Amino acid sequence: MSATKEKDGRPGKPSGKESQPLIIAKTPAEEQRLKLERLMRNPDKPAPIPDRPKEWNPRAPPEFVRDVMGSSAGAGSGEFHVYRHLRRREYQRQDFLDKMTEKQKMDLDYLDKVSDNQQAADERTAKRRKKREKLKQKKLMAKKAKQEANKGEDSEKSSSSSEEDDQEREAEDDAEAPSFVMGKR
Repeated sequence: MSATKEKDGRPGKPSGKESQPLIIAKTPAEEQRLKLERLMRNPDKPAPIPDRPKEWNPRAPPEFVRDVMGSSAGAGSGEFHVYRHLRRREYQRQDFLDKMTEKQKMDLDYLDKVSDNQQAADERTAKRRKKREKLKQKKLMAKKAKQEANKGEDSEKSSSSSEEDDQEREAEDDAEAPSFVMGKR
């Protein structure tokens, strides 16, 4: 044997890699498993990601039609097939344009609906924020009123403090009462 032949019998090929046996996939799952194994042999190598396929669009209508056939005599038997092909192509083009128009219309409707929903959500948020602020102000005013009442009570120190306490508790209960009721049945 010559010096260029290696162990695997192929001349000129270095035997740095071990030759892999040829495995034929019998099912799609097995084929996918083999592809994944081949990718994982060398994880540093970037995996091929195919580009997204282009959307089909019909051929543009011809600018100038040379072979115009009419209903006059003399048209050959093959002319009908040419006419039929041109007609089919034109119908495909018109269907494509109709579908594109419908898709654009649906996209615009969707964007309008999204903007309406966003506007309604903003209005609800603003209304609830206003309600929270109002409740916060009400609690703050009640707290201030209570502090002022306590200051006035300390200065007066009257004997009818039990009646004032009852009235104060009622006022406090009114101020602390929530403006809504949850779980109403």
